[in-house]
Amino acid sequence: MKQAVFSAMLPIGESLVVQKNRIGGMRSDGPRIAVVTGMYGDELEGQFVAFELARRLNEAPFSLKGVVDIYPALNPLGLSSREHGVPQFDIDLERTFPGNPDGNLTEVLADAVFRDILGARVCVVIHSSDVYVREMTQARIDEGDSQGLVDLAVLLNPQIIWVRDSMPVIEPTLAHALNARRCPTIVVEMGTGVGVSTDSGSWLVEGILRLLEHLHAWTGPTISLPYPKVVRGGNVSVITASSPGLFIPWVEHGTQVGRGDVIGAIVDPLEGTTACEVRAPCSGLLFSLRAYPITQPGSLLARILEERL
Repeated sequence: MKQAVFSAMLPIGESLVVQKNRIGGMRSDGPRIAVVTGMYGDELEGQFVAFELARRLNEAPFSLKGVVDIYPALNPLGLSSREHGVPQFDIDLERTFPGNPDGNLTEVLADAVFRDILGARVCVVIHSSDVYVREMTQARIDEGDSQGLVDLAVLLNPQIIWVRDSMPVIEPTLAHALNARRCPTIVVEMGTGVGVSTDSGSWLVEGILRLLEHLHAWTGPTISLPYPKVVRGGNVSVITASSPGLFIPWVEHGTQVGRGDVIGAIVDPLEGTTACEVRAPCSGLLFSLRAYPITQPGSLLARILEERL
């Protein structure tokens, strides 16, 4: 059932409406989970997950014993215009939570969404990577919020669980705001911007069904992936570009690499020369790899989950 979470008239004569799809099972008093995506207009991986999850739940209504709220487009203006932030407002929606009912339009929207999600047993926030980097499917958790979340994140079928060092000043993200109010929230990052990876999305849907099963809210079939690798902040090695040029990867995303292995090169198309080879500083799993080839000094090229003996 479609429900409006927020609506407002815009100066251009159009309306801004954020909707959710509430799918209720056999027990209206069963556990409720929230699945949120569409925060950025150039992150599309979650659109497929929203579609596929709704399709699976609607196909087996008697297997669902709780309630699933799917929020496919928190930033409908961004999605319609393919812009990262909220068009016309020059605001990053993800940095406005928990919102402000007396603030500007984007802050009021964030407040409405935040209040609507509160009370869910678990919330899953889905992001794509940007257009520059391709990511293996990761559940990302801040160290300060990690108690109990890692066990829940395992159920989502990620390839990696990244427990990241908490920042000294944590940005006001939806996940942080919800976790601060004791609504367990896990962020999933996957794929690349402006694209859809149906295989990865399908595995995440299976993972959400596993989460529902864990909460005694799903009796249908589920499929699990092998236990994911758990990454701590200090176990990640980041490779950045040392010169401008065109980055040509020589290994596949998700490859195991050895210390000193050449993973690619930055080349100069004008001169027809190689500016530098890019080598792995450690052995491990290459879980992030640059997708957009143009580089400047400091551009992110890759992340490696370091293997420590």
